[in-house]
Amino acid sequence: MSNNESIEDKPVKIDKWDGTALKNSLDDAAKKVMLEKGYKMKECSRLMDGRLVICTIAVGFAMFALVWDYLKPFPQSKPVLIVCVLSYFILMGILTLYTTYKEMGIFLVALEKDKAGVDPDDIWTLSSVLKKYDDMYTLQISFQDGKTKKTQTIEKQRSVANFFDEEGILHFEKFEQFVKQIKESLNTDKKNK
Repeated sequence: MSNNESIEDKPVKIDKWDGTALKNSLDDAAKKVMLEKGYKMKECSRLMDGRLVICTIAVGFAMFALVWDYLKPFPQSKPVLIVCVLSYFILMGILTLYTTYKEMGIFLVALEKDKAGVDPDDIWTLSSVLKKYDDMYTLQISFQDGKTKKTQTIEKQRSVANFFDEEGILHFEKFEQFVKQIKESLNTDKKNK
């Protein structure tokens, strides 16, 4: 490997029978297309921050219960332990609902700056689905206009065999064209309205 070639430039090679690895590598490639390659958007982490806040509060309850039990051993700390344990499990339920209904497979929320710098940022949301024992990868890209707040969504489905060869190496150029095709069709719809 030469000094000019970075680890990121190496081709992605995975076990082609591992569905999770397939989905994650395609998600990472789509993220790379939107953030680095052609569009240079900025990643927004607000969705992930919500998950972190819920987890932090849950861990806070667990730590408080630990310290309280250390300071006042078990018989005295029983009511506080019950409240903390119940709070922890309630927060884990909230976390499950949050990841299921709010995140819904979203792996990237990207902001596209207005070229003139006057209007609010446009928001691009990417989510994907690759069902277990299935070869069909579904990529959904949503666009929310910063000025009008109108949302458009396009969903395309392709076989993972279109993007990986027999050795499990990702053909990034083919996948990049797939992502760009979806994004450009949303841009065309935006211009026509």
